[in-house]
Amino acid sequence: MSTLNTLKEADQQLIRLLADGQFRSGSQLGEVLGVSRAAVWKRAQRLNDFGLALESVKGKGYRLAQPIDLLDADYLKNFLSEAVGPVDLHYSLITDSTNADALAATSQPGRPAVFLAECQMAGRGRRGRQWQSPFAANHYLSIRYPIQGGFAALGGLSLAVGVAVADALTSLHPGLPVGLKWPNDLLVNGAKLGGVLIELAGEMEGRVDVVVGVGLNGRMTASQAAGIDQRWTDLASETGGQLPRTEVAARVLEHLLAMLGAFSGQGFAPMVSRYEHYDQVVGKTVKVQSADQVLSGVAAGVSADGALRLETADGLKELYGGEVSLRIQ
Repeated sequence: MSTLNTLKEADQQLIRLLADGQFRSGSQLGEVLGVSRAAVWKRAQRLNDFGLALESVKGKGYRLAQPIDLLDADYLKNFLSEAVGPVDLHYSLITDSTNADALAATSQPGRPAVFLAECQMAGRGRRGRQWQSPFAANHYLSIRYPIQGGFAALGGLSLAVGVAVADALTSLHPGLPVGLKWPNDLLVNGAKLGGVLIELAGEMEGRVDVVVGVGLNGRMTASQAAGIDQRWTDLASETGGQLPRTEVAARVLEHLLAMLGAFSGQGFAPMVSRYEHYDQVVGKTVKVQSADQVLSGVAAGVSADGALRLETADGLKELYGGEVSLRIQ
């Protein structure tokens, strides 16, 4: 049985009780949880399974080595309902993957569904890569959304998502030098801040349900980021730790849902100029690798359907996302 499947309500309640980083005695915790002090000890040890460092001091009790900033799901649901209309919001302390949750969900006609988690046990990035998902350190969110026009209407969606997230972050922290690397990465000064993963949940009656996954580094330690194989940064480092996680999630989701409503009707074309504002690739010499070829050239912006325009020795070519990997040389 997986760690995720053995997470009980009492474990979740214990995490919430210790989230502020203050000491709680075993007897206090046992009284709230309705269990013995011995049972509290057993449950406390399990927090290590989720990457939560626990301190135990005789005479004081238990506390988390670092307080954690849990999302306020009730606030988010009310905020989004007022800002963009009714949404189905699903919040978990721990899940395998918010994108997987969205893909498995039953679609409610005409209503977007939002999936949030504090920790992912099997978070995924593009091309099947593992996405580092430590507990309450970053942002893991997915939206399942119906797009009119079927698969043909999806060109440029990952770029539009990047624009929406970048707009949200700069509205929260004006001057944040966030940029976009075609087709899926958010960068600050060349270091990766986040990424986008688009998946398809199925086509029906002239529409396709897309799952838009976004991961953003919030506040990570070097040990939590040990599995990342590229330069990275996080919001805490870039903003001085000023942004509460719930506020970040609210603004990002607000911008994403508004963008998806516009994208469903108009596609990516109206957002090209906004993308150009954040484009970190244009004018640079790049190498683009796909399954069967490697192309080098100078990036010349993007087209109205999200293709990368690449000036090569053989002329101008237009390349699409999918399994393509881009490196700035």
